[in-house]
Amino acid sequence: MKILLVDDDPGLRDLVGLALERAGFRVVTASDGQIALTHAARETPDLIVLDIGLPELDGFEVCRRIRTRSEVPILFLTARDDEIDLILGLEMGADDYVTKPFSPRELVARVRAILKRTSGPRPTFVMSHGRITLDPGAHICRLDGQSIPLTATEFTLLAALVERPSQIHSRAQLIGTVWGTSSQVSDRTLDSHLRNLRGKLAQAGCANAIETVHGVGIRIQDITA
Repeated sequence: MKILLVDDDPGLRDLVGLALERAGFRVVTASDGQIALTHAARETPDLIVLDIGLPELDGFEVCRRIRTRSEVPILFLTARDDEIDLILGLEMGADDYVTKPFSPRELVARVRAILKRTSGPRPTFVMSHGRITLDPGAHICRLDGQSIPLTATEFTLLAALVERPSQIHSRAQLIGTVWGTSSQVSDRTLDSHLRNLRGKLAQAGCANAIETVHGVGIRIQDITA
């Protein structure tokens, strides 16, 4: 599978690129945001590792532009352990993030985990819950027949709720289902993806579809009306 690695630090690009290649990935690199956009369109990578602090166009802007035309998984790299930056990145459509400094082994593990859930075999059956229909094989979500563009993470999260609509899912259960039981994903990452998902459903005419049961967990509500 092909990884687009975007960072303005040539030493980090070499180190991470070598780790990814040793793990069996093909790697394409970019040193700034404009080159990253060109490679993202031309190379059609399976995943993008994207630094936030880029010259010219920063990682947020690169992510925003990519998301207007593609749902390719994006893993942010950030030197700023700032909750506002991290939440902003997730709300713009990133799938996960790694804070610098990090070990190449950790990054490769995160890349593999994202690709496992976004590129693995998908169910061939269609799921429905009231006005929502999910086709995992085609990665299509519809509300009253209207298509809703979801990232791979948002789609997997919604599918987990729709598959067991009567169940209240704890945050730990949802993180385990979406990211894997050995994942280091935090509650704030889950909450950011839930907020994005709620916003997209609300924009399509289904506000309050996902309910937080305080002190218990998350469930999808009856949305037949």
